[in-house]
Amino acid sequence: MRERSQSSGAAKVWIYNPVVDLIVGCGAWSAPLLLLAYASRFSSTMVWAAALYLLALFFNYPHYMATLYRAYHTSEDFNKYRVFTVHITGLLLATVFLSHLYPRVLPWVFTLYLSWSPWHYSGQNYGLFMMFARRAGATPNASQRRALYAAFLISYLILFVSLYSGPSNDPLFLSPGIPEGITRALTAVLGIAFTVSAMYGLSGLLRQVKVGKLIPALTLVSTQFLWFLLPSFLWMAEGWRLPASRYSTGVLAIMHSAQYLWITSYYARREAIGPSSQHWRPVVYFAVLVAGGIALFIPGPWVASYVFHYDFTTSFLIFTALVNLHHFILDGAIWKLRDGRIAALLLNSKDKVVAAGKDTGDWLSTQARWIAGQSRWARALRISLALGLFALAGVDRFRFLLSTGEGTLARTERAAALNPYDSTVQLRLADLQLRGGHPEEAVQSWKRAIQERPSDPLPRNQLLQYWTNTQQFQQAYELARASLERSPRDAELRVNYGLLAQKLGHNEEAEQSWQRALQLDRGQWRAHLYLGDLLRGNRKYEDAIPQYARFLNRVAHNGIEARPAAAEIVPVILHLADCQAHTNRNADARRSFALAAQIAAQGGQKKLQSLALVQQAEYEITQGNLSPAVALYQKALKLDSELDDRPNEAVDWYNYGLLLRRGAYPERLVAACLWKAQMLLDSVPAAPDTKVVAAELRKMQSAGSAKLSRASWATSDTEATLQQALTLK
Repeated sequence: MRERSQSSGAAKVWIYNPVVDLIVGCGAWSAPLLLLAYASRFSSTMVWAAALYLLALFFNYPHYMATLYRAYHTSEDFNKYRVFTVHITGLLLATVFLSHLYPRVLPWVFTLYLSWSPWHYSGQNYGLFMMFARRAGATPNASQRRALYAAFLISYLILFVSLYSGPSNDPLFLSPGIPEGITRALTAVLGIAFTVSAMYGLSGLLRQVKVGKLIPALTLVSTQFLWFLLPSFLWMAEGWRLPASRYSTGVLAIMHSAQYLWITSYYARREAIGPSSQHWRPVVYFAVLVAGGIALFIPGPWVASYVFHYDFTTSFLIFTALVNLHHFILDGAIWKLRDGRIAALLLNSKDKVVAAGKDTGDWLSTQARWIAGQSRWARALRISLALGLFALAGVDRFRFLLSTGEGTLARTERAAALNPYDSTVQLRLADLQLRGGHPEEAVQSWKRAIQERPSDPLPRNQLLQYWTNTQQFQQAYELARASLERSPRDAELRVNYGLLAQKLGHNEEAEQSWQRALQLDRGQWRAHLYLGDLLRGNRKYEDAIPQYARFLNRVAHNGIEARPAAAEIVPVILHLADCQAHTNRNADARRSFALAAQIAAQGGQKKLQSLALVQQAEYEITQGNLSPAVALYQKALKLDSELDDRPNEAVDWYNYGLLLRRGAYPERLVAACLWKAQMLLDSVPAAPDTKVVAAELRKMQSAGSAKLSRASWATSDTEATLQQALTLK
């Protein structure tokens, strides 16, 4: 008798059975699924997207409908939560229209959705944790409940901080860019707080109930750790990081949705066989959820694209974000264990389940009752709507598969024919057309994508890049100018527009565009470099100096990973030095020349190091300082000998010879330098920058200058003479 009692008590802990409850309800499958998610970082994004799309049809979409079923299927529930079922719903429907009219609202809505999602998942895990704890017989006191709630809250905050760390690479996700150092510190502090809170709360439960009965609750705590703490710790330790959209709305959403369907199906079954003694039909229930889920997500974007010619992808994202937000709000209102009806069904309490109240005369309720009724026309309507929804889902799925993966041009064209108002498909079509040797068709696809999604910079930038690469600067310039009329505050576009204007000789227009870009966004720091080069080319050296200085200051404050290579930085510093030299800032010019040579040496750029030394030497010559110039040329020539660049080495030997002549050094040293330059030029094809040197050498030789005869060059002490020239003091 005692054994039977213990068995009965253990059975009350579980919802369906230990296996299903632990794997799905408590998230015991989290470890293998998260491992799969991390492995997907190395797989095709399209394959991952296709898999998520299929799972969404049978997990994500139905779980949203389960909430609506719970809130709307009886008049009692509909009126009990009227603020949410009517007023909040109306507000979100208005937001749907607003987001379609003003696409710039979408990133804010989508960021809210991505940020709220993990909190919604945490709230569900906490609710299930408390349900299993109370089903096991535990009665945590107020301090223990607060500690346990704090543990789930803190774990969400850890993921929240991780999501907002650093800049966002997703145009739909707005991130303040929390510095990595602050993120690491906050994660460490929150991790300690989670451990303390969880241990305090769980220790109180373990003093009341044996650990065997708390296995479901303990599994949910481990699931919370795997979902929220582990990703942040892996990122901190190993640099493994999933994109915010893929993680929060991907693998976590699937596990959460399966968990949600598990508990709502149990509740619906208990409710159906409760006071009304109705027959529970799980297949019908699940079919209703699948059909309703499809109705929430798929018809809206198709109607928006076909009727209003609105971009399908943008519309789908709008519906996705707002359906989720509606679900979060409604779900938080209707699922509360302190509700007597819910507690009676989920906790096996002795409270009686209250029967549904009387239906009201509300018009919406009347129509809903008729549709759910048993009349022949109502059943026909339900079946027709369900079949239509499943057919639309099939078409949508088919089109999605045609446009993803390693699809051919023909398959992608079929996808575009099914829905020509999808910029994502048009972009893929343009890529395949370009690779297939059809550039004119690709341009038309890009133009259609721009027309469908004018506020999105991606299709515009791809077309600009193509026209720039093919040197069709006029077309690119006109597209950028037209785009600026629609997006006058797009700082990156203004930077690109300035580059195109400069290419076409519209220097004043380019300068104004870059100045405006910097006013709009100080983060467009490369505009300082473009302005500096433009002003220097126009001999406005005084104005160019601060532009170069601001660019280099930003480079210095960037992290090492974001810092440009020495090959890019050294020429900028040399340009700055040139401007300083022209404005008689002699001390600043010398420091800049030296810095350029130092950075080139540190970056292993011997050619640039030699160039910096030669330019400084030429500057010293203009100042009448021949001795420093000789020393600088000697260093440059030693570097030249280590490089396989004979034309530049020849030019440096030639200029060094002229420098020695100007300094009244012995003629044999001058002759050796000039003949070294001649021999180097004889061994390489003539280049534009060496023709002048070669011509000057021929003039000197014909005039008999500096004893330039092959006989004098061929003497045995030639090499010794060159070494002497390189070691002059």
